[in-house]
Amino acid sequence: MEKTVSEAINYRRSVRIFKEDEELNSDKVKQCIQQATLAATSSNLQLWEFYHITDKAILKQMTKACLGQNAAKYSKEMLVVVARKDLWRKRAKSNFLFLKAGIGNKPESEYSKREKFALSYYSKLIPTVYFDVFGILGWLKYIIFQIIGLFKPIYRQVRNSDMRIVAHKSAGLAAQNFMISMAAIGYDTCPMEGSDTLLVKRILNLSSGAEINMVIGCGIRDEKGIYGERFRVPFQDVYRKI
Repeated sequence: MEKTVSEAINYRRSVRIFKEDEELNSDKVKQCIQQATLAATSSNLQLWEFYHITDKAILKQMTKACLGQNAAKYSKEMLVVVARKDLWRKRAKSNFLFLKAGIGNKPESEYSKREKFALSYYSKLIPTVYFDVFGILGWLKYIIFQIIGLFKPIYRQVRNSDMRIVAHKSAGLAAQNFMISMAAIGYDTCPMEGSDTLLVKRILNLSSGAEINMVIGCGIRDEKGIYGERFRVPFQDVYRKI
Protein backbone atom coordinates (compact mmCIF):
# COMPACT_ATOMS: atom_id res chain seq x y z
CA MET A 1 0.00 0.00 0.00
CA GLU A 2 1.30 3.44 -0.91
CA LYS A 3 2.38 5.56 2.02
CA THR A 4 0.73 8.83 3.02
CA VAL A 5 2.68 12.06 2.50
CA SER A 6 3.70 12.17 6.18
CA GLU A 7 4.68 8.50 6.13
CA ALA A 8 6.75 8.99 2.97
CA ILE A 9 8.55 12.02 4.40
CA ASN A 10 9.45 10.10 7.55
CA TYR A 11 10.43 6.98 5.59
CA ARG A 12 12.77 8.83 3.23
CA ARG A 13 16.42 8.56 4.15
CA SER A 14 19.60 9.06 2.15
CA VAL A 15 20.39 5.42 1.41
CA ARG A 16 23.96 4.71 0.34
CA ILE A 17 23.83 0.95 -0.18
CA PHE A 18 21.02 -0.66 -2.15
CA LYS A 19 20.16 -4.35 -2.35
CA GLU A 20 22.10 -5.88 -5.21
CA ASP A 21 19.55 -8.61 -5.93
CA GLU A 22 16.46 -6.37 -6.13
CA GLU A 23 15.69 -4.38 -9.26
CA LEU A 24 13.38 -1.41 -9.65
CA ASN A 25 10.36 -1.16 -11.88
CA SER A 26 11.50 1.56 -14.30
CA ASP A 27 7.92 2.46 -15.18
CA LYS A 28 7.21 3.21 -11.52
CA VAL A 29 10.36 5.34 -11.32
CA LYS A 30 9.19 7.19 -14.42
CA GLN A 31 5.86 7.88 -12.72
CA CYS A 32 7.76 9.39 -9.79
CA ILE A 33 9.64 11.61 -12.24
CA GLN A 34 6.28 12.73 -13.63
CA GLN A 35 5.32 13.63 -10.06
CA ALA A 36 8.51 15.68 -9.88
CA THR A 37 7.30 17.84 -12.77
CA LEU A 38 4.30 18.90 -10.65
CA ALA A 39 6.56 20.68 -8.17
CA ALA A 40 6.24 24.40 -7.55
CA THR A 41 8.41 26.37 -9.95
CA SER A 42 9.23 30.06 -10.24
CA SER A 43 6.85 31.77 -12.72
CA ASN A 44 5.86 28.28 -13.91
CA LEU A 45 8.90 28.37 -16.21
CA GLN A 46 9.83 24.77 -15.35
CA LEU A 47 13.52 25.37 -16.06
CA TRP A 48 14.47 21.74 -15.55
CA GLU A 49 15.16 18.46 -17.32
CA PHE A 50 15.33 14.92 -15.92
CA TYR A 51 17.66 12.20 -17.17
CA HIS A 52 16.51 8.75 -16.07
CA ILE A 53 19.46 6.38 -16.34
CA THR A 54 18.82 2.63 -16.49
CA ASP A 55 21.59 1.49 -18.86
CA LYS A 56 24.21 -0.47 -16.89
CA ALA A 57 27.12 0.88 -18.93
CA ILE A 58 26.04 4.48 -18.35
CA LEU A 59 25.48 3.77 -14.66
CA LYS A 60 29.08 2.56 -14.45
CA GLN A 61 30.31 5.76 -16.08
CA MET A 62 28.14 7.80 -13.72
CA THR A 63 29.62 5.99 -10.72
CA LYS A 64 33.05 7.22 -11.78
CA ALA A 65 31.65 10.74 -12.29
CA CYS A 66 30.13 10.57 -8.80
CA LEU A 67 33.60 9.91 -7.39
CA GLY A 68 32.93 6.22 -6.73
CA GLN A 69 30.70 6.82 -3.74
CA ASN A 70 28.52 3.93 -2.59
CA ALA A 71 25.23 5.67 -3.35
CA ALA A 72 26.28 5.64 -7.00
CA LYS A 73 28.07 2.29 -7.06
CA TYR A 74 25.06 0.38 -5.67
CA SER A 75 22.40 2.31 -7.60
CA LYS A 76 20.03 0.28 -9.75
CA GLU A 77 18.96 3.42 -11.59
CA MET A 78 19.81 7.11 -11.38
CA LEU A 79 18.06 10.39 -11.94
CA VAL A 80 20.05 13.44 -12.96
CA VAL A 81 18.19 16.66 -12.28
CA VAL A 82 19.34 19.43 -14.62
CA ALA A 83 18.67 23.16 -14.27
CA ARG A 84 18.03 24.88 -17.62
CA LYS A 85 18.01 28.63 -17.05
CA ASP A 86 19.01 28.99 -20.68
CA LEU A 87 15.58 27.74 -21.79
CA TRP A 88 13.69 30.68 -20.29
CA ARG A 89 12.63 32.05 -23.71
CA LYS A 90 11.18 28.71 -24.83
CA ARG A 91 9.38 28.08 -21.54
CA ALA A 92 8.03 31.64 -21.33
CA LYS A 93 6.67 31.27 -24.86
CA SER A 94 4.99 27.98 -23.92
CA ASN A 95 3.25 29.68 -20.99
CA PHE A 96 2.23 32.61 -23.19
CA LEU A 97 0.72 30.35 -25.85
CA PHE A 98 -1.08 28.28 -23.20
CA LEU A 99 -2.65 31.41 -21.73
CA LYS A 100 -3.46 32.78 -25.18
CA ALA A 101 -5.26 29.55 -26.09
CA GLY A 102 -7.29 29.77 -22.89
CA ILE A 103 -8.37 33.31 -23.70
CA GLY A 104 -9.57 32.32 -27.16
CA ASN A 105 -9.94 34.41 -30.28
CA LYS A 106 -11.65 37.44 -28.78
CA PRO A 107 -10.14 40.84 -29.67
CA GLU A 108 -7.56 42.34 -27.31
CA SER A 109 -9.97 45.15 -26.43
CA GLU A 110 -12.09 42.54 -24.64
CA TYR A 111 -9.23 41.11 -22.56
CA SER A 112 -9.76 41.38 -18.81
CA LYS A 113 -7.20 43.17 -16.67
CA ARG A 114 -6.00 39.82 -15.36
CA GLU A 115 -5.62 38.39 -18.87
CA LYS A 116 -3.62 41.42 -20.02
CA PHE A 117 -1.34 41.16 -17.00
CA ALA A 118 -0.76 37.42 -17.49
CA LEU A 119 0.20 37.82 -21.15
CA SER A 120 2.37 40.84 -20.39
CA TYR A 121 4.07 38.89 -17.63
CA TYR A 122 5.48 36.33 -20.06
CA SER A 123 6.00 38.62 -23.05
CA LYS A 124 7.54 41.60 -21.23
CA LEU A 125 8.36 41.07 -17.55
CA ILE A 126 10.11 37.69 -17.87
CA PRO A 127 12.38 38.94 -20.72
CA THR A 128 13.18 42.04 -18.65
CA VAL A 129 14.32 39.91 -15.71
CA TYR A 130 16.03 37.06 -17.56
CA PHE A 131 17.67 38.71 -20.56
CA ASP A 132 21.37 39.40 -20.07
CA VAL A 133 24.55 39.98 -22.05
CA PHE A 134 27.65 38.42 -20.48
CA GLY A 135 26.32 39.40 -17.05
CA ILE A 136 26.78 43.11 -17.79
CA LEU A 137 23.12 43.94 -18.33
CA GLY A 138 22.23 42.02 -15.20
CA TRP A 139 24.45 44.22 -13.07
CA LEU A 140 23.02 47.34 -14.70
CA LYS A 141 19.49 46.14 -13.93
CA TYR A 142 20.58 45.30 -10.40
CA ILE A 143 21.84 48.84 -9.77
CA ILE A 144 18.69 50.39 -11.26
CA PHE A 145 16.41 48.13 -9.23
CA GLN A 146 18.35 48.87 -6.02
CA ILE A 147 17.85 52.59 -6.60
CA ILE A 148 14.14 52.12 -7.22
CA GLY A 149 14.06 49.97 -4.08
CA LEU A 150 15.03 53.01 -2.02
CA PHE A 151 11.54 54.36 -2.65
CA LYS A 152 9.32 51.27 -2.87
CA PRO A 153 9.45 47.47 -2.57
CA ILE A 154 10.78 45.87 -5.76
CA TYR A 155 12.12 42.56 -7.02
CA ARG A 156 15.91 42.75 -6.67
CA GLN A 157 17.24 39.37 -7.90
CA VAL A 158 17.98 40.29 -11.51
CA ARG A 159 21.65 39.40 -11.99
CA ASN A 160 22.67 36.31 -13.95
CA SER A 161 23.81 34.65 -10.72
CA ASP A 162 20.44 35.40 -9.12
CA MET A 163 18.51 33.80 -11.98
CA ARG A 164 20.74 30.71 -11.81
CA ILE A 165 19.78 30.38 -8.14
CA VAL A 166 16.10 30.69 -9.06
CA ALA A 167 16.42 27.88 -11.62
CA HIS A 168 18.29 25.63 -9.19
CA LYS A 169 15.74 26.25 -6.42
CA SER A 170 12.95 25.10 -8.71
CA ALA A 171 14.98 22.05 -9.76
CA GLY A 172 15.60 21.23 -6.10
CA LEU A 173 11.88 21.37 -5.35
CA ALA A 174 11.27 18.94 -8.21
CA ALA A 175 13.99 16.62 -6.89
CA GLN A 176 12.33 16.54 -3.48
CA ASN A 177 8.98 15.73 -5.10
CA PHE A 178 10.69 12.80 -6.82
CA MET A 179 12.32 11.46 -3.66
CA ILE A 180 9.11 11.68 -1.63
CA SER A 181 7.19 9.97 -4.46
CA MET A 182 9.79 7.19 -4.50
CA ALA A 183 9.55 6.81 -0.72
CA ALA A 184 5.75 6.55 -1.00
CA ILE A 185 6.07 3.34 -3.02
CA GLY A 186 8.87 1.87 -0.91
CA TYR A 187 11.76 2.84 -3.20
CA ASP A 188 14.86 4.55 -1.86
CA THR A 189 17.08 7.38 -3.03
CA CYS A 190 20.23 9.30 -2.22
CA PRO A 191 20.81 12.81 -3.55
CA MET A 192 24.47 13.35 -4.43
CA GLU A 193 26.20 16.68 -4.79
CA GLY A 194 29.62 15.08 -4.84
CA SER A 195 30.21 14.63 -8.55
CA ASP A 196 32.36 15.85 -11.40
CA THR A 197 29.59 17.88 -13.04
CA LEU A 198 31.59 18.47 -16.22
CA LEU A 199 32.05 14.72 -16.63
CA VAL A 200 28.35 14.15 -15.96
CA LYS A 201 27.48 16.65 -18.68
CA ARG A 202 29.80 14.86 -21.10
CA ILE A 203 28.31 11.46 -20.31
CA LEU A 204 24.80 12.80 -20.92
CA ASN A 205 25.89 14.94 -23.87
CA LEU A 206 24.38 18.07 -22.36
CA SER A 207 24.65 21.54 -23.85
CA SER A 208 26.81 24.24 -22.30
CA GLY A 209 23.75 26.00 -20.86
CA ALA A 210 22.66 22.95 -18.86
CA GLU A 211 23.71 22.81 -15.20
CA ILE A 212 23.70 19.73 -12.99
CA ASN A 213 21.48 20.31 -9.99
CA MET A 214 21.99 16.90 -8.41
CA VAL A 215 22.41 13.21 -9.17
CA ILE A 216 20.04 10.88 -7.32
CA GLY A 217 20.90 7.24 -6.78
CA CYS A 218 17.90 4.87 -6.69
CA GLY A 219 17.30 1.39 -5.36
CA ILE A 220 15.86 -0.58 -2.46
CA ARG A 221 17.62 -0.08 0.83
CA ASP A 222 19.99 -2.65 2.21
CA GLU A 223 20.09 -2.92 6.00
CA LYS A 224 23.62 -1.48 5.83
CA GLY A 225 22.53 1.33 3.54
CA ILE A 226 21.55 3.81 6.23
CA TYR A 227 24.64 4.83 8.14
CA GLY A 228 23.04 5.87 11.41
CA GLU A 229 20.07 7.29 13.24
CA ARG A 230 18.51 10.39 11.72
CA PHE A 231 19.92 13.58 13.23
CA ARG A 232 18.27 16.98 13.04
CA VAL A 233 19.20 20.05 15.06
CA PRO A 234 16.57 20.87 17.71
CA PHE A 235 13.40 22.23 16.12
CA GLN A 236 13.42 25.25 18.44
CA ASP A 237 16.78 26.26 16.94
CA VAL A 238 15.30 26.68 13.46
CA TYR A 239 11.66 27.59 14.14
CA ARG A 240 10.58 31.19 14.58
CA LYS A 241 6.93 32.15 15.10
CA ILE A 242 6.29 35.81 14.33
